[in-house]
Amino acid sequence: MVGAVQDAGVVVTGAGGGIGAALARRFAAEGARVVVNDLDPGRVRAVADEIGGIAVPGDASAIVEQAREALGGTVDVYCANAGVASGGSEAADEAVWAQAWDVNVMAHVRAAHALLPDWLERGSGRFVSTVSAAGLLTMIGAAPYSVTKHGAYAFAEWLSLTYRHRGIKVHAICPQGVRTDMLAATGSAGDLVLKPTAIEPEDVADALFKGIAEDRFLILPHSEVAGYYQLRASDPDRWLANMNHLQQKWEAAE
Repeated sequence: MVGAVQDAGVVVTGAGGGIGAALARRFAAEGARVVVNDLDPGRVRAVADEIGGIAVPGDASAIVEQAREALGGTVDVYCANAGVASGGSEAADEAVWAQAWDVNVMAHVRAAHALLPDWLERGSGRFVSTVSAAGLLTMIGAAPYSVTKHGAYAFAEWLSLTYRHRGIKVHAICPQGVRTDMLAATGSAGDLVLKPTAIEPEDVADALFKGIAEDRFLILPHSEVAGYYQLRASDPDRWLANMNHLQQKWEAAE
């Protein structure tokens, strides 16, 4: 596994804490040169100092060129990890929907647009998208999050099927609950659906590296998600009925 990322130039967005910080630590431990990105400059520098990485704070949508320069001209692995957990229904403000779309989907699109010309020219590159099980299934009480995470998964899938024959590797990480600030922000819905089986951010990093070693697109840190995903595809009415029962349970507890 070390050989796959040894001395590679790696960018991890949203790496000031949680899954992003765990990914940055793991890549650095495996010998990669890591750019740590987040909106919070203080948290970025703290993680970068800890792992011997390079701090590049700022909006994840616009840091590819700066990160490339910091890595000496080449990005080998890009982890599109920054995300926003927007709750609410169809009635959520349009500004909430717009932010979720911009951060959870368009930041990935912009990064790929900036990275792909160089990757395609040299015939190699690795794009890691932190999606969510909500991108394969859904999440009660969080329409903007669920819808945009479906978009993030669809974009990662499209990248893989379009460019895999040209040397581009794509991985979509789809965990359920992970013990991060984002999980805490999901409130009672997260307490009901995600918290009981929540894992540590380091478990997500382990799952990614196992998936890289096995050259797998879909990374499922919670193995049970595969069964839910199969049920959703094979018997959507049964799956929707089960999810609606969760919705009703959540409403009754509110």
